[in-house]
Amino acid sequence: MAAPPNDRYRYVPITRYRDFRWPNGARLALFVCLGIEEYRPDDGLSENLIAGASRPDWVNRSWRDYGNRVGAFRLIDRMAEFGIRPAVLLNTDVYDSAPELIAHARAAGAEIVGHGLTNSDTLATLSPEAEEAYVGAVAARIEAEEGRRPGGWSSMWLAHSATTLRSLHRQGYRYLLDLHLDDRPVWLDAGEGRILALPYALELNDSSTMIGRYAGAEEFARMIVDGFDEMRRAAARQPLVMSVVVHSFISGQPFRLRALTRALEHIAAAGDAVWMATPGEIAAVIEEDPSLAP
Repeated sequence: MAAPPNDRYRYVPITRYRDFRWPNGARLALFVCLGIEEYRPDDGLSENLIAGASRPDWVNRSWRDYGNRVGAFRLIDRMAEFGIRPAVLLNTDVYDSAPELIAHARAAGAEIVGHGLTNSDTLATLSPEAEEAYVGAVAARIEAEEGRRPGGWSSMWLAHSATTLRSLHRQGYRYLLDLHLDDRPVWLDAGEGRILALPYALELNDSSTMIGRYAGAEEFARMIVDGFDEMRRAAARQPLVMSVVVHSFISGQPFRLRALTRALEHIAAAGDAVWMATPGEIAAVIEEDPSLAP
């Protein structure tokens, strides 16, 4: 039986591309996402270090809280040492629970990306009307705090409903950080217009790799270095995009931060051979000439 047609994006192999260079002259663009999240205590979805903990679960809660009290500050400052302005995947409840942290990210030039109200939520179970209202509420809060609506969205738990792309498009989001179907930005059919999918690291991601599959910090750092070196080699022929995803309470732990720093040092040593950008900057290049993306 033939596979059902993909109604969101076309098949375009990597061998078919428009050649161009990113604004600094490089063919490889790289962005780093930093998850800054809030969770409802003992309610809804949660990321845990210790499975099956009893409730009230102060152990896992304290582990996650470390990220917004300590880890995110250190990650933002460490990235700044290498000229990296992170894309903060923000649960907007953090505006209330840790306002000093968001001020710190703002001062470092971070881009704020919509990532729900809290990471205890999921879009997957919402009705189309509730989903659109939800993503709109996130955009409205960011606009109230930052002075402009976010261009990008990253779904909590990478979970979608059948109408997520339409909801995002209706609420003014222009690019999505959820999928890694290509090493290039790709246009998605949102049903009413389109939205740009930027390559989002599903495996160069400390949550899926170090918490989900128990990889060590050194292994994760080697993955980043090897991925970067291979992408640089491939980008000698055509323009590409790479991303790395970290979270405040995971890579913000000191022993992981030390290993991550070695990977960032390796990337920074490439100088202008890579364009250290934000997702919004990458999306702007494609939006100026939409034919650059398949």
